[in-house]
Amino acid sequence: MDLNKIFYKTFLKDVFFVPFQIKFWDGEAVKYGEGESKFTLIINSPILVADIKSDPTMALGEAYMTNKIDIDGDLQKVIESLYNNSKSFLHSTIINKKLSNNIKKSKDNVQHHYDIGNDFYRLWLEDSMTYSCGYFQSPDDTLNGAQKNKVAHILRKLNLNEGQTLLDIGCGWGELIITAAKEYRAKTMGITLSSEQFAKIKERIKSEMLEELVEVQLLDYRELKNRKFDRVISVGMIEHVGKDYLHEYFSTVNKLLVEEGVSLLHCITGINGAGTNTWINKYIFPGGYIPTVKELISHMSDEDFHLIDAESLRRHYGRTLEHWAKNFENALPEIMKSKDETFIRMWRLYLNACAASFNSGNIDIHQFLFTKGVNNELPWTREYMYK
Repeated sequence: MDLNKIFYKTFLKDVFFVPFQIKFWDGEAVKYGEGESKFTLIINSPILVADIKSDPTMALGEAYMTNKIDIDGDLQKVIESLYNNSKSFLHSTIINKKLSNNIKKSKDNVQHHYDIGNDFYRLWLEDSMTYSCGYFQSPDDTLNGAQKNKVAHILRKLNLNEGQTLLDIGCGWGELIITAAKEYRAKTMGITLSSEQFAKIKERIKSEMLEELVEVQLLDYRELKNRKFDRVISVGMIEHVGKDYLHEYFSTVNKLLVEEGVSLLHCITGINGAGTNTWINKYIFPGGYIPTVKELISHMSDEDFHLIDAESLRRHYGRTLEHWAKNFENALPEIMKSKDETFIRMWRLYLNACAASFNSGNIDIHQFLFTKGVNNELPWTREYMYK
């Protein structure tokens, strides 16, 4: 009698809503549910039962990375099935520990994810290398089009005018600050903790002859002193801040904004504290924390910010990740030249799991528009955001 197999059969029996089968390392196959199986979970070699009991998300995530388990079927749909089951282990391994995201630790965490090579990201991101949620105005939009839509949508929301100053905290590869300078003639500044991103932006600024309008610095937002901006934005950065440092983010934005200045925060949001788990925290985003809408608005209120607008883009991020996952698979011949199988399986799991998480509503993403003090210059209706 194989006690490992008995445990697996019991543990996995009720975690999926759809019919499926398990195929074990010795060839035995077990089917669960009525009707045709939607996928097959292949267990190539035993996983320690103690590890699964201790932290199933970590144990199974690492098992997938090392090919101890595999999926014959649509990986994204399999993970969506887990998220759609409220009793699934994916809802019980949330990170709750305190994270010390001081300036040194924040730099290390960012470099862990973003400094694995511009050449790697270039293979599966679109032309501008925008690594955040796109904005799909039509089901037919390409990823390129959706990322351009997103940048345009943000800049319209800001009601940006020629000659105004704009700061982008966590500016990625610079698409937003460069677009704002070219199309609005705004004076823009980007800051990043990624040396790879910093080098690429410097190259773009020079090649597009935007030195008089665009600057970029390699530093933490808390290190930026004696500067004021008409507009401050942050896209996909606050998720790296950490729960205990959220207040510091908003107080710093307050110091950086001029009176009546406008800020836009674009970030992933959790539902009742959900969002990140032990596997994601160890392998993908160390130090990451997904704040709730309630937390963010509370911090805005603490700084006397005036919330103007909040918009959910959850389905847009699900589709964005589906594009990235497809591009990633198409780029495998090139990726395999520099990355090993464990890395590839890790990133495949990450991209598909995130798409599943957004599609199932486990996490959301919002854009918050708020002002420092009362601003009576913004248009009366939201119509200006869509012109």
